[in-house]
Amino acid sequence: MVKVLVIEDEDQTRDIFLDSLEIEGFEAMGAENGRVGVLKAQENLPDLVICDIVMPELDGYGVLNTLRQKPTTAMIPFIFLTGKATKAEVRQGMNLGADDYLTKPSTVEELLSAIATRLKKQAAMKELYATQFQPVPSLPLAETTSLVEQKSIFPSDPHLSKVFQFIEANYHQPISLCDVAAAVGYSPAYLTDLVRRQTGQTVNHWIVERRMVAARTLLIEANLCANQIAEAVGYQHEGHFFRQFRQYHGTTPQAWRKAQRTCI
Repeated sequence: MVKVLVIEDEDQTRDIFLDSLEIEGFEAMGAENGRVGVLKAQENLPDLVICDIVMPELDGYGVLNTLRQKPTTAMIPFIFLTGKATKAEVRQGMNLGADDYLTKPSTVEELLSAIATRLKKQAAMKELYATQFQPVPSLPLAETTSLVEQKSIFPSDPHLSKVFQFIEANYHQPISLCDVAAAVGYSPAYLTDLVRRQTGQTVNHWIVERRMVAARTLLIEANLCANQIAEAVGYQHEGHFFRQFRQYHGTTPQAWRKAQRTCI
């Protein structure tokens, strides 16, 4: 049974939503303010949260921000319920990782439609995530990359483990910030802020860093030309690979390879 948590300080609105959800077969839970809502979300791990914005003790933005900081609640779909929704408010909520907005007064039909849409998207993202994380048998780098470099490339951080797992599994493809954000269920803006806050770097930095590790390994261990290596580590254009390699190493891939093989 799908669990839905409704965080709403207006008793009548909360009760109407809870009764309607139970009639539709959901396991519905209610919370009268943001502080109680956070506690119930952490204890019960609902499949979806519907939350008012203006509430005593902790407003909706505070609830969302708190839940997004915890690995156990970070991926829960979140719908804001508000009496007003200016562009600035919508942007603020989306930047924090909200999935949708409902403007009060909302009908039960609108509520159920929003819930169905979010749950369908969540299921699709889980399926995509599972598919993306399957081993890639054609990837030559999996066998050649140094175990020492693989272990040290990403910081150990439980908040970002899924982010780094996705990058590790897909860096050899032309992925971007938006691809990573979609795979882990965050908005690009929220993911950018989270990764920068936890590591001091951007998502793109970690993608490029992982590609550079793989490129160095192939330059030393494989008899591939630079454009083949560029393609193997996820670059669509050889020139882009050359520019980033020079930025990281101060020289071209060919010159770096020659210097390393001379040392060996």
